[in-house]
Amino acid sequence: IAQKAEAYLRSTGIADTSFFGPEAEFFIFDNVRYTSNANIQYVEVDSDEAFWNTGRTGGTPNLGHRMRTKEGYFPVAPNDTLQDIRSEMALVLEELGIPVEAQHHEVGGPGQAEIDIRFNSLLKTADNMMLFKYVVKNTARKHGKTATFMPKPVFGDNGSGMHVHSSLWKGKKPLFFDAEGYANLSQLAHYYIGGLLTHAPALLGIVASTTN
Repeated sequence: IAQKAEAYLRSTGIADTSFFGPEAEFFIFDNVRYTSNANIQYVEVDSDEAFWNTGRTGGTPNLGHRMRTKEGYFPVAPNDTLQDIRSEMALVLEELGIPVEAQHHEVGGPGQAEIDIRFNSLLKTADNMMLFKYVVKNTARKHGKTATFMPKPVFGDNGSGMHVHSSLWKGKKPLFFDAEGYANLSQLAHYYIGGLLTHAPALLGIVASTTN
């Protein structure tokens, strides 16, 4: 599908290249429990960083320094306990040829993270994101944790999404820029945004058809 989309774009003569830069968010949990039986339904996630563990007893020592709901954006250690794991994920991605531009703790207090990779073509970025998720999940597993890209695993706190920066180019000319346009955006950029808004409801039926 991506190959056909790129070929179609070139055939229109509008642009010859489309770039996409994703900012993927995810949660890193210490424990996940769920059951779906005839007589019981439940799911439970836990993160040592979560505010609900301030009074925890038993197991490992309770050292405090936990973030309250929606206060996880860019904290430093000791509140952010996942810096080393995110750094390892980023280094593995770099070794696999996927440049990383940034990594940090996200707003969600119970272990939310974000790693941003360098933009590339539609097809290459799609391939990179498949590898990205593989690296994130297996690096977390290596450290006895579990990572999920589910959009809303924690009630009342931030969910996970993926901003995607996008642009159209012809040769070395960025087609979304116009020094005289509103917010320095060209008319083509406005049409592009309008197209996304127009087709979003239909696309959701394909790309986000279930809660998860």
